[in-house]
Amino acid sequence: MKIIIAGAGEVGTHLAKLLSQERQDIILMDPDDERLQNAVGSGFEIMPVLGNPTSIRDLEDAGIGNADLFIGVTPEETTNITACMLAANLGAQRTFARINNYEYLLPKNAAFFERLGVHSLIYPEMLAAKEIVAAVKRPWARQYWELCGGALILIGIKVRENAPIVDKSLSELFAGKKKYHVVAIKRDSDTIIPKGNDVILPGDIVFFATTREYLHEIRVHAGKRETEVKKVVIMGGSRIAYRATQYLPDNIRVRIIERDAERCKELAAKVGSNVMIIHGDGRDTELLKEEGLGDAEAFIALTDDASTNILACIVAKRYGVLKTIAQVENIDYLPLVEKFDIGAIINKKLIAASNIYQFLLDADVSNVKCLTFANADVAELVARPDSKITKKPVKDLNLPKDITLGGLIRDGVSQIVEGDTVILPQDKVVVFCLDTAMRKLENYFN
Repeated sequence: MKIIIAGAGEVGTHLAKLLSQERQDIILMDPDDERLQNAVGSGFEIMPVLGNPTSIRDLEDAGIGNADLFIGVTPEETTNITACMLAANLGAQRTFARINNYEYLLPKNAAFFERLGVHSLIYPEMLAAKEIVAAVKRPWARQYWELCGGALILIGIKVRENAPIVDKSLSELFAGKKKYHVVAIKRDSDTIIPKGNDVILPGDIVFFATTREYLHEIRVHAGKRETEVKKVVIMGGSRIAYRATQYLPDNIRVRIIERDAERCKELAAKVGSNVMIIHGDGRDTELLKEEGLGDAEAFIALTDDASTNILACIVAKRYGVLKTIAQVENIDYLPLVEKFDIGAIINKKLIAASNIYQFLLDADVSNVKCLTFANADVAELVARPDSKITKKPVKDLNLPKDITLGGLIRDGVSQIVEGDTVILPQDKVVVFCLDTAMRKLENYFN
């Protein structure tokens, strides 16, 4: 597949590196030669093209006429949309634009953009805000996603020494009725796709696939207590912060601390009555204390500086805040963040990459997510008639060691996948795999 990515910034560069590992024909386009050289100078098979994505000549020189996918992820929304329009009319089979205007995502506008040649839109800030809200609603979980329209849940929990499941093998946990599936264990820097004899240890981040009715039992088994979040402090008045206030329940009191006075005025004119805007520096611990950090259940750091966000979350933890969330756009920082044990991480690059990645799979796929801490992906895949996945019970399929099936939806009913389960055509299956294994899935589902 030939893919042209316009924009050698952080999102474009990360996406190009991710896709180049899948042996795609990747062309990275940018008018800034220095950005291009920084992007391709790390051993990845990426072809740099110096050019403007809104120039017809430059697009033609890049080979847009036989491109399977054109992705516009420059910082400028108008550039991305214009580039996609040109790319589609010059022969690109499909286009994808990064935007920062929520209005464009409204269903009534979908046909309009399709006619223009902009086939898909992504608003990373909105997706990030939704992940923040999911984390606030369940502060005892490290990561939480609803899959297949909420019929199946993927939840990651860091287990402590006092958790009932610690030092037990998976075969012990599943001795009775199977209420959840442990699809992965993150231990130090390693991600394990576990088998029955694997044992859960203190400090593991354990990923469970389950149905909504068993969430309470998983929480108890992981040794976590239920806490209702009533107050949230947000450091940084970014677009993500504003979107998060829109999605948070109205009964949660929110305080946003923002350094820029003009941005404070903008936010104050738009936010709801449950949101208070504070003009000040969120790095000031005295200000944090004055604004009631000590009695907040959640603290969210959303400045442009990853190190500031990390340190602020560490301070918040020391003040007794239960749930801390940090925006960390530098992927190299992620292992460091995990060692500090500060809580959930928001990374727009990974969010954007996981949403675009689904378009590269031949199998029917409705959703792909990159797990921030686990170097892994979870996907919702539809089993096609006569596909390999439907031929035998799961235990006899000889699935690769880096793939496991977490659950499935059949005729609208969810169930956990077990060894004797037989996948039927049109089943929607939740698959968990290491980031090196996504391509292997096509052999089973096509």
